[in-house]
Formats: sequence, C-alpha cells, structure tokens
Amino acid sequence: MKEVQMTIDFSNPRLPEVTPTGGVKAAPQPEKEEDARLYYMSLGSGSSGNAAYLGTARGGIIIDAGIKHDKIETALRSAGIPMSRVKGLLLTHDHSDHVRYAYTLLRNNKHIRLFCTNRVLNGLLRRHNISKRIKEYHYPIFKEIPFRIGDFEITAFEVPHDGSDNMGFSVSYGTRRFVAATDLGEVAGRALFYISQANYLMIEANYDAVMLRHGPYPEYLKARIATDHGHMDNADTAALLKAIHTPALQYVFLCHLSHDNNTPEKALTAVRSALEEKGLKVGDCTMSFDDRAADLHLMALPRHDATRLFVFRK
Repeated sequence: MKEVQMTIDFSNPRLPEVTPTGGVKAAPQPEKEEDARLYYMSLGSGSSGNAAYLGTARGGIIIDAGIKHDKIETALRSAGIPMSRVKGLLLTHDHSDHVRYAYTLLRNNKHIRLFCTNRVLNGLLRRHNISKRIKEYHYPIFKEIPFRIGDFEITAFEVPHDGSDNMGFSVSYGTRRFVAATDLGEVAGRALFYISQANYLMIEANYDAVMLRHGPYPEYLKARIATDHGHMDNADTAALLKAIHTPALQYVFLCHLSHDNNTPEKALTAVRSALEEKGLKVGDCTMSFDDRAADLHLMALPRHDATRLFVFRK
C-alpha cells in the first residue's frame, strides 16, 4: 500500500487544496548556500505560553500560539522575518498555553493557515473561548501522513499527553530534520522513532522530581504531571538523550520548563551530566570558540522571552 502525501499550494489565495500523490517525495534540496540555511527561534516556552518559528530563506512556520500575536510579530520582525513569510501555524495539542492566541494570530495575518488534527480543533473550540471562525483557516492533518508547507515536509506523530489529541512534529528540509516534542509524559513508540532521527531537537524537560514532590501544587496535580501522559522530568529527558545520541544530533533545546518545579540550571545540569558521561563535549549555544568545538549544543529555552535567531547551516 502506498503512503499518501498532501501537497499544499500557496500560490492560490484561497484555502489550499490537498492533492494525494503516490509515494513520499523528499523535501526539495537547497540549491545555494543561502538556501541551505535553516532558521529557528523560540518565542517563549513554558506553562504561561509556547510558540516557536522555523523557516528557510523562502518562508516558514510557527509551532503553537500560546504567546500574544503582537509579541510574536515583534520578535520575528526584530529578527528580520516579516509575517508575510509565515505560511502556516501548527498546533501540538489544545491546552491553553499552546493555543490561547491562535485565532488572533490568524485573524491579524489572514494568509496563514492553521494545521492541526480535527480532534485538536474540536478540543480547542470546546475548551476555550475562541471564535468558531477559526475553522475558516483550518487545514486538517493526520498523524503519520506527511504534508508539505513551502520547503518543509512535515509529519505529525503521536505523543502521550492529556489533551484532546497530542502530537509532535518532524520537519524535514532536504536531508535535515527538526523535531519538536513538547508536553509528553514519556518517549516511546513512534515518538522515539522520530526523535531519534533529529538533527535539531526541541524537547521537554518540564520538572525536577524533588522540586515537584516538595512543591506547592496539590497532590492531584502532582500526580497528573508525573504520569506517563503528563510531562517529562529532567532525569527522563537526560536519560533519553544519552541513549539516543548520535553524531547527527547537533542542537538540543530544552523546552516547557516549569516555573514552580524546575530551574534552567537544574535542567541543564541533568542533561549535560548525562551526555558528558557518554564522553561528549557539550556546548552552550554561545558561539564561543569552545562552543563551536562541541559535539552537541544545549540550551534551556527562556520561559517568557524570545531567543536569538539560530541559523543552522549544512
């Protein structure tokens, strides 16, 4: 049985149409050095709101919209990225810190299309005070069926969490893969398959187990966070990265750090120690001489602020 790929044509100003094609084509190979660059920027990552940009010289996507649209637009504009270059908004699941500003972002940038499963869209409308007109922007996607937005071939994959529907994204550009896996209780099955293929990985390190155990949250919430359909703790993420690391993995961005139950220092120490036990030299994304010589670059994403624009070259 052939796999089905959805091809999206943005030359049509109306909603894009789906054209099933036999087999899965590779994403187009960049022709020039400038075209080969991949751009990444976190716009905020944590329980108060999540959003990230991923793009090429010709356009890009935003993953999640838990950050105010004007803050997203300002951060991208300051990095030299006009909103006209953003082609799609992808949603990982329907929790408020990932979807709160989805409709206002779309309403203010009417050329952008919304890519999520029908279950995520229905959960978003059921759980939140969001206009039903968001349906006008919706383009349904399906897990494990690749679709294309501009230069990117994207595959949504199942992750264990407690939203109406939950997924990570594997984004391919030529031979390189960026994988986003935020809000997941464990990594197994298809999630492990895609995460293990990443060259650039944004993955959750939500809490420190000791801080959560002795923290202010009620017991039912602590239990929810610690389940296999809750969130990843620092030790889990560290063990995973140690187990799956290959030389192909170049950058790791720790995302969705809890304000009450984690600190960037604890998350970085746990992951760095695990990787160094494997004999790896771990950089800190500062682009210093030592950082450039590292086997892998590691960063804990800020909760409320945008990062600099990362430029990944071949």
